[in-house]
Amino acid sequence: MTRNFYPGQSVLLFNSRLKLFPGKLKSKWSGPYVVKEVKPYGAIELEEPKSHRSWVVNCQRVKPYLGNEQENPSTVILLDYP
Repeated sequence: MTRNFYPGQSVLLFNSRLKLFPGKLKSKWSGPYVVKEVKPYGAIELEEPKSHRSWVVNCQRVKPYLGNEQENPSTVILLDYP
């Protein structure tokens, strides 16, 4: 699977330092964050949407966030009474 990121895309960030509080229900993925810039050699600049804080991470620590893409089935069923 190729990972192609582009500016404006929502991604999740892997937190590898979450070993202090081990637990089954604690997620190691945080976010969503917005890709601000894709730099060469696999570096990505992320931006937090609320505070507009940005930092650079390795692209191996992020994955696409699919939560914004919701399927809205638009099936209309008309019911007639006999």
